[in-house]
Amino acid sequence: MNLSGVLFFPVTPFDADGTLAEQVLAEHVRQGMEHGPGGVFVACGTGEFSALSESEHARATQIAAQVVDGRVPLFSGAGGPIGTALNQARAAREAGADGLLLMPPYLAQGPGHGFEAYVRAIAEVLPVIVYQRGSVVLEPDAVVALAGIPGVIGLKDGLGDIDRMQRTVLAVREKYPDFLFFNGLPTAELTMPAYRGIGVELYSSAVFAFAPEIALAYLNGDERLLTEFYAPLVRLRGKVPGYPVALVKAGVRLRGLDVGAVRPPLVEVSDEHLAELDELIKTGLDLAAS
Repeated sequence: MNLSGVLFFPVTPFDADGTLAEQVLAEHVRQGMEHGPGGVFVACGTGEFSALSESEHARATQIAAQVVDGRVPLFSGAGGPIGTALNQARAAREAGADGLLLMPPYLAQGPGHGFEAYVRAIAEVLPVIVYQRGSVVLEPDAVVALAGIPGVIGLKDGLGDIDRMQRTVLAVREKYPDFLFFNGLPTAELTMPAYRGIGVELYSSAVFAFAPEIALAYLNGDERLLTEFYAPLVRLRGKVPGYPVALVKAGVRLRGLDVGAVRPPLVEVSDEHLAELDELIKTGLDLAAS
């Protein structure tokens, strides 16, 4: 599967009454597609995956599939209890998604072969990128075993343990050279110099959701953005739990598309932090245009 360039993780818009804002989602994805992402990942972490019902998840995937229309690979989130994950996987397949970003199962933890069985069952429905974060912390030999499962095509790292990832990349590529690795840390651009150093070129860009101009300028080599935009954004992101999603949604609103509020337990960005985000976006856009 050809995934390259900036990977677009749309937010999930909600109306004032809290329901899925279908037309706004379609417009959000359409606007993102105008900037040429290498892939679209709908109803994933930035899309408040854990806050969506199964029917909302299915509908969001359907809408994204209609807009993307096969122009780039489309992935949908899946995870949690095995029954829920399988339902999400089947709905994504019916909608026309190309693959799944597999979130960690909740609470229940078994031995390694138990997690392999969980992944195997879902990968029988659609190709899977395993998301390493939270309760899923994998040793290199465990990733080698997962890479050998038909349908498991990649690993997205949300831990940031560079030593572990280097050992994992070396071990997996020795047997499976086409296996995909992704930097999945929040505001991944800031850590991409480190990930590139261990051979990981793909990353998820939350910034692309609200400022694709900035994300593309960084991809094209404007390192000024690391100091003047991304580092301050990471500092702002760290001020309140849940801001990695709430700031992105606020950024989309600041750019003119009303995608509504985040769902609990996430909270809205404070007025003070919203003003700071607005200034950061203006700085980033000025740098991207210069």
